[in-house]
Amino acid sequence: MLVSSSSLTPFPPVWTADDTPPEDTIPSVFPELDQQLQPLPPCHDSAESMEVFKQHCQIAEEYHEVKKEIALLEQRKKELIAKLDQAEKEKVDAAELVREFEALTEENRTLKLAQSQCVEQLEKLRIQYQKRQGSS
Repeated sequence: MLVSSSSLTPFPPVWTADDTPPEDTIPSVFPELDQQLQPLPPCHDSAESMEVFKQHCQIAEEYHEVKKEIALLEQRKKELIAKLDQAEKEKVDAAELVREFEALTEENRTLKLAQSQCVEQLEKLRIQYQKRQGSS
C-alpha cells in the first residue's frame, strides 16, 4: 500500500508559510533513517535545491511508510506460519488418533472372536462334564 506523495506530510518538520523547513530541523529531519538516506540540507538561495529537498523528504516519508508496512506484513507472516504449524500438528495428531482407533478396533474384533471361541469351548466342556456325571 503505497501512499501517494501528494498526501504525505514530512515528519517531524513543520513547514513554514513559505514552504521552507526551519534551519534547526534539517540535521535530523528523519532520525529513524540511515545517515546515507537522510535528506541533505537545501541551499535556501536555490528554488531548485529547496524543491529537491522537499521531494527527498516525500520519498523519505514513503520509504518510512513502506518499512512500517513491511514490518506489519512480516509480523502477519509469522502469525500465519504459526497458525499453519498448529494446523499441521493437529492434522498429524488426528492421523495418529485414526491409526490408534483402527488398531484398537482390530484388537477389539480379535478379543471378541477369542471370547466367543472360549464360550464355545466352555459349553463343550460343560456338555462333556454333564455326560460324565450322568454316566457315573
